[in-house]
Amino acid sequence: MRAYKTKMVERIELPDREERAANLEAAGYNVFNLDADDVYVDLLTDSGTGAMSDEQWAALLRGDEAYAGSESFRELEAAVGDVMGFENVVPAHQGRGAENVLYGALVGEGDAVLNNTHFDTTRAHVANQGAEAVDCPVEGAHDPDAEGDFKGDFSVERAREHVDRVGAENVPVVVLTITNNSAAGQPVSVETTREVAAFADDIDATFVIDACRFAENAYFVREREPGYGDTSIAEIAREQLGYADALVMSGKKEGLVNAGGFVAVEDDDLFERAKQRAILYEGFPTYGGMAGRDLAAMAVGLREAVDLGRVRDRVEQVRDLGDRLRDAGIPVYWPPGGHAVYVDAGKLLPDVPTGQFPGQALVCELYREGGVRAVELGEFAFPGADRPDLVRLALPRRTYGREHVEHVVETLAAVQDRADAVAGLEVVDEPEMAELRHFSARLRPV
Repeated sequence: MRAYKTKMVERIELPDREERAANLEAAGYNVFNLDADDVYVDLLTDSGTGAMSDEQWAALLRGDEAYAGSESFRELEAAVGDVMGFENVVPAHQGRGAENVLYGALVGEGDAVLNNTHFDTTRAHVANQGAEAVDCPVEGAHDPDAEGDFKGDFSVERAREHVDRVGAENVPVVVLTITNNSAAGQPVSVETTREVAAFADDIDATFVIDACRFAENAYFVREREPGYGDTSIAEIAREQLGYADALVMSGKKEGLVNAGGFVAVEDDDLFERAKQRAILYEGFPTYGGMAGRDLAAMAVGLREAVDLGRVRDRVEQVRDLGDRLRDAGIPVYWPPGGHAVYVDAGKLLPDVPTGQFPGQALVCELYREGGVRAVELGEFAFPGADRPDLVRLALPRRTYGREHVEHVVETLAAVQDRADAVAGLEVVDEPEMAELRHFSARLRPV
């Protein structure tokens, strides 16, 4: 049963099939280039696309817009301290801004950064610093059919093998992304978090948790990890995050807001370096590229994020979508994560070879068939990576209802029924940085 009710609605319309086909061609077969008004159910991302609560809207109206010393920043600072356990906070306009601030202060030319799995912007920021992004997923993390409660975990064994090759002095940062977005949103156990913290300490590296979906991860810990079944989401989150030296956060996920992010650190010296870099790239350290109203709304959102009813609604809606797709015979990564269901496009479109981007072909067909916008996280988004061609259906928080979920299932089933008629795609124009090509590249049918 839902833990909230709707107070505001937005009208949406499904363009007719001919219009959708024309929109797709004009967008260069890249759904990032579509106008939002032309999308019926938008599952491109859960970042900044959710609905805020009445308490957040109230905070928004009370926001303090002072350039320096804003009371709204003090509210965010207190919320980060209470919910996440960190007192030193540097705000940023969104998660990638926070990544630029933190990794720019920690990483240099020739370094290596270890992560359970880097997501696109994290990988790009590491590369932009002249460093190598090294993934250390556990066995089965990229196998849609593998069993496991915590398939998002970090392989310390793989990490040690890399350190042995390059030397600990060249690994300044170890990152744990919870949940693991690039591994189908799979959770990370508290036990693994302890092990990674000990490993980072052993090689004298800064241990960073990418905390974008920390409450969803805590919910899975409560469900699946022995000893946590009666522990609150807030307590689990505080413990898990407490093993880190620093956090990087996109508030557009579990800050439950439409803009914003932050870095939180333990070390005073790193705090000072992060603040100075933030001044250069984001703004004064008590606003960090955000309006005071957005700081205030995020402060409320962080406290709401760890409410059991809120996070249960969230995870159960994603799970319901996964169950419905699986029952309809759609090949999906199992079990579903906390923010999205990932469809195995390679299996759904077996006649489209990997070199012709079956994931992106499926993304285009979802829009053509039902006005549904999703995102490819396979060969197109991660060129050369050893992973399946997955399509992510990311559900915005507190936004869509059961009818929308049913429409998504019906759309996928219709595409599957004509899978043998779906053509592959080829890239005709792409940006210089391969790590970010899926945001703006243009394609055409083969």
